[in-house]
Amino acid sequence: MTEPIDGAKQVRIIEHIKEMWETVMDARKNGRSIGLVPTMGALHRGHLSLIERAAAENDVTIVSIFVNPIQFDDKQDLGAYPRDLARDAASAAAVGANAIFAPSVSEMYPDGFSAYVDMTGISEALCGRVREAHFRGVCTVVAKLFHITDPDRAYFGEKDAQQAAVIKKMAADLNFNTEIVTCPTVRDTDGLALSSRNTRLDAAERNAAPCLYRALNAGAALFRSGESDAGKITEAVRAVLEAEPRARVDYAEIVDPASFRGVPKARSGDVLALAVYIGAVRLIDNLRL
Repeated sequence: MTEPIDGAKQVRIIEHIKEMWETVMDARKNGRSIGLVPTMGALHRGHLSLIERAAAENDVTIVSIFVNPIQFDDKQDLGAYPRDLARDAASAAAVGANAIFAPSVSEMYPDGFSAYVDMTGISEALCGRVREAHFRGVCTVVAKLFHITDPDRAYFGEKDAQQAAVIKKMAADLNFNTEIVTCPTVRDTDGLALSSRNTRLDAAERNAAPCLYRALNAGAALFRSGESDAGKITEAVRAVLEAEPRARVDYAEIVDPASFRGVPKARSGDVLALAVYIGAVRLIDNLRL
């Protein structure tokens, strides 16, 4: 058996599901609540804000670090994803993580693995429309993580609003006894939403990337001025993006926050969502109107 988690000890890196189960059972025997922060590593201040909140609201905070191959459509994108477990573990420990769950691909998906979680509806819009099988991979890995770590609460950033909504729906539909907590997007000083993918931008691309935030603000300002026609608002958003030569728009849409389907007339609370390539790097961002 593993020894009980103690927040005063150095963070423990757990690589095997059996050990993670034992760790969770020890915590439960001691009446401790569990918070989970699922990540793919390359931790930045956005991730650390999720860990800090989890540590403040739970007795035990588990951070999963797993680059999930089944949610990538582009194998080159998978291969280029940054990985530095030692750095990530130290960063997570510094803000309150008690354990790091860092399984191998073969541990999560052994030979013969064939069970997947598919969703319809909310997962078919926006990123689900342009990235085949992406949310199938996301739902499958998150469902496995919920089973393995049995969290009271799981923490996700609002930067990927559709992913958070998909996971909330999956958790409700499959009766997970886990509260899904969404936390505000953390931005750099120039407005760029923090993302592990930002590290792949060269200097010129990094200078260009804040056009996403400028475009979102242009759309929000037009809405605040009284414009509700979704087409006119997204036209203004696209104009800002298309003025940046390094930007290529994947989508720019106003969607209902429950269904993530496009709306003809924007209402307060709707989501203005973007996916934009800056060079070869695909970035997403959104703003609530």
